[in-house]
Amino acid sequence: MQTISVTELKHLIDKGEQPVIIDVRELYEYEDYNINGRLISLGNLQASLPDLEEIMDQEIVIHCHSGARSAAATDFLTKQGFANVKNLTGGMLAWKAMIG
Repeated sequence: MQTISVTELKHLIDKGEQPVIIDVRELYEYEDYNINGRLISLGNLQASLPDLEEIMDQEIVIHCHSGARSAAATDFLTKQGFANVKNLTGGMLAWKAMIG
């Protein structure tokens, strides 16, 4: 499984090379704190596959609260043929600790 650190993702965003960011948390978590990713809860990921086909070859970063759900989502999308999917190591816990 490919991963990306908070520092690496922040660097990409700052350079204007923002990957597609997918947040697999629940709505209440997203409303509490988010980094403007596309909200698709882990439970709805499979049903959302047709909507995601257009980004299959783009760089995609998946995140959740701590990294467990996003690891499952990264694995799932990779098995569905998505070419460049990365799990954000530490999720929003790490992001908040490092970035604020």
